[in-house]
Amino acid sequence: MSPSLDYERAREYTEALEGRLVDALDGDAGVSRRAVLGSLGLAGGAALMGTGGADGGHSGGESGHGNFGARGEFDEGFDAHEFLRTFNTGFDGQDNLTQEVFEEDGERVRYFELTAVDTTIEVAPGVEFEAWAYQGQVPGPTLRVTEGDRIRVKFTNGSRHAHTIHPHLKNLNPKMDGIPQNGPGVLEQGESFTYEWKAQPAGVHFYHCHSLPLKAHIHRGLYGSIIVDPDPERVREQPEEYCDFHESQITPELTEELVARAKSRNHEYDENDEVQELVMIMNGFDTNFDGGNEVYAANTRAFAYGVGETDGKGNWKPGETKRPIQIDGQKPVRVYLVNAIEFDLINSFHTHSQFFDYYDHGTTLLPTHQTVDTIMQCQAQRGIIELDYSDHEPGLYMFHAHQSEFAELGWMSFFEVV
Repeated sequence: MSPSLDYERAREYTEALEGRLVDALDGDAGVSRRAVLGSLGLAGGAALMGTGGADGGHSGGESGHGNFGARGEFDEGFDAHEFLRTFNTGFDGQDNLTQEVFEEDGERVRYFELTAVDTTIEVAPGVEFEAWAYQGQVPGPTLRVTEGDRIRVKFTNGSRHAHTIHPHLKNLNPKMDGIPQNGPGVLEQGESFTYEWKAQPAGVHFYHCHSLPLKAHIHRGLYGSIIVDPDPERVREQPEEYCDFHESQITPELTEELVARAKSRNHEYDENDEVQELVMIMNGFDTNFDGGNEVYAANTRAFAYGVGETDGKGNWKPGETKRPIQIDGQKPVRVYLVNAIEFDLINSFHTHSQFFDYYDHGTTLLPTHQTVDTIMQCQAQRGIIELDYSDHEPGLYMFHAHQSEFAELGWMSFFEVV
């Protein structure tokens, strides 16, 4: 079987799922998840399993089941592919985020300015969602710092609703907790407050609005991630804090291994350049506000990492907004994974044809799970996934939520190993 045929089948598969989702949601704000899944069921096994023809086994691409073609590309706003690899470090990052780094009272300060706004985002081609968003995007900007830094965030509320920023960090000052009961409380429209947090512990962490009702403020899009890179020198001095060994069990060899791992995870060290790093925030959208999600995704846009038009040789149609995550098979992959789902108890991440190491919350430098192909996360849980495709043939490798309906409703993706 030729690689180009594999790509064509994957494109048909993506289009069949996406087309059904968009058809079910289009023009019917009251459609339920059950109705969407029922519509997907009509697509038939041949189309969804990629065993039919270019039109999913229906001549002319149309039948009583509707049109299998997707409704077109995403608009030119939020780019799910750019978001994957954009880390805001104070030194660099996205253009619309004010950020800088400076020294103050013997500490390094990473300064960011975040604004909450009411906006409309696109969660599937032509399917819009009324969001509340940090910096006008969902997820919010990824903030990346080094352990021990002081994180300073000037937050301005430009929304009609009262908001805060609550960090999942070890925060020693209750005034900075970003909840209605402490410090400045909730900020009304036009108000500002500057939060300060110590960057601790090392790991991948979550930030979100903590205004009531929580499920509304999180579900509407007010969340993002804070990555705290380990400080290799601190690891050398206190290696027991980065693994589950007792201090008496830690050898010089283990210490050096932990330091090397810390350098690999720290964006300020050359060793980090040898790893392909990605941010994925798993989320869902209740498009009719009935308390159940109709659309699921990694980084907001349903099927954004599915397969669009390609020549099957790693070259994608210009302007293609639906395409796999292309990776160099000779370099390891690190995924900073966060679950921001609302209305569902758990979410999951599953790889096809591959096993990985997992670091729950990213707070250890040795894996908490080894050689697994599926992990689960409850809301706000996060972790680091490390993959290695160096012994795999080039081509497409699927990954998705292993709640099957989540995959059918948008949370289905591919890595393209080249």
